[in-house]
Amino acid sequence: MSNVKAGADMDPEEFRRHGYAVIDRIAEYLREPERWPVLPAIEPGAFSRQVPGSAPVQGESMEQVLADFDRLVMPNTTHWNHPGFMAYFATSSTAPGILAETLAAGLNVNAMLWRTGPAATELEEVTLVWLRDLMGLPAEFDGTINDTASSSTLYALAAAREMYPELRVREEGLGRDGTPRMRVYCSADAHSSVDKAVITLGMGMSGIRHIPTDEAHAMDASALAIAIAEDRASGWLPIAVVATVGTTSTTAIDPVPAIADICEREKLWLHVDASYGGTAALVPEMQWILAGCERAQSLVVNPHKWLFVPIDCSVLYTRRPDVLRRAFSLVPEYLTTTDPSDVRNLMDYGVSLGRRFRSLKLWFVMRYFGADGLRQRLRQHMDLARSFAGWVSADAAWEVVAAVTFSVVVFRYRPAGVDSEEELERLNAQILQAINASGEVFLSHTKVNGRYCLRLAVGNIRTELDHVERAWQLARKAAQYVAADAGER
Repeated sequence: MSNVKAGADMDPEEFRRHGYAVIDRIAEYLREPERWPVLPAIEPGAFSRQVPGSAPVQGESMEQVLADFDRLVMPNTTHWNHPGFMAYFATSSTAPGILAETLAAGLNVNAMLWRTGPAATELEEVTLVWLRDLMGLPAEFDGTINDTASSSTLYALAAAREMYPELRVREEGLGRDGTPRMRVYCSADAHSSVDKAVITLGMGMSGIRHIPTDEAHAMDASALAIAIAEDRASGWLPIAVVATVGTTSTTAIDPVPAIADICEREKLWLHVDASYGGTAALVPEMQWILAGCERAQSLVVNPHKWLFVPIDCSVLYTRRPDVLRRAFSLVPEYLTTTDPSDVRNLMDYGVSLGRRFRSLKLWFVMRYFGADGLRQRLRQHMDLARSFAGWVSADAAWEVVAAVTFSVVVFRYRPAGVDSEEELERLNAQILQAINASGEVFLSHTKVNGRYCLRLAVGNIRTELDHVERAWQLARKAAQYVAADAGER
């Protein structure tokens, strides 16, 4: 039974005791994350069947709760902090960020207004200036922190729509007689969050136009210009272009300078999705990836993707914070204050009234590792990816499918004599299944120009050369097995 008194919280001394136990668990986990398979051997619904279908009537002891965490949660979790997690965009939390999350939970700040979170509000401004300067972005870029890039892109496109106040969309909505249909443009390889944002903003799936990509999987700027001209002639109102620095499938970089030329000529809002690739610009020799981004109206970068900050932490920078605020600011009487008019209230820059103290973990991580420490780890990850790509390229039965600009390698098994894409997909899917079943490594897949490919993404702070080597060993071993099986058939 729980020792909690009716109507009371946990006693501070009991909290201290269990707090030590929790920190001990986290410390042991971070010291040896490979004790667990990166992917759990669990079927859908199996976890739910192990827990009661209703909440307990009487409180339970924390010893019971923590024991069930050990028994149920740990073995049934996909371990993103495992150094063999190299799927999607590999992420990892770090000890400084975890400690900051703990402190933020203890403070329980809701920084909706400056008044309700002075330190949280101002620390967000300070840390985002630090990050902006390290990335080489111009000083006029103003930042706010959201949960994910999906939200940040949604907010950027809402601001783009607000660039046309004469349409009175905020006041009267869409679909009225005489209101032009709006169009947003992105590459055929842009993230699905762009489509979701356009749908959410009421422009519908027809409100987005996907522009073809070139041989490097980047947006074709000339095709963009043609598409905009065609749409204007057909009565559409083009409002924004989303360019990507580090696309999801291949980490391609759209030609932002050429796209910026078009946007300036056509008076369109340019939003840059640098949620993955943007942090690479902390490395001085990689700042070229953001060429042209200084001309964008907005840009998103996710420190929780490749800057070792616990999820979630997405930064939206904009050169037009006034327009972003105009799109979202709504202040009922009960939220008015007597603070100076130039004080920032974070609730004015998105749909959320509640604002977590997310900047604390970014501040802790940036201070603990320092700019040089972060750069060292980013360089290491890019070196590991290039090493893996070199092994793939050196094997005649394998091929690298896309340029390795960051820390992601897109590759596939392509043995001599197998030209059928259907058969190649079957073989590579079997290889992926075998790799992931090992419990040592987790990779994901994508399709590039219709070709089924494997993706290895280095981004976990604990991933070392031996983990990447092991991924290659598992891939080759699986290929030998599926090739032998195909020969028998």
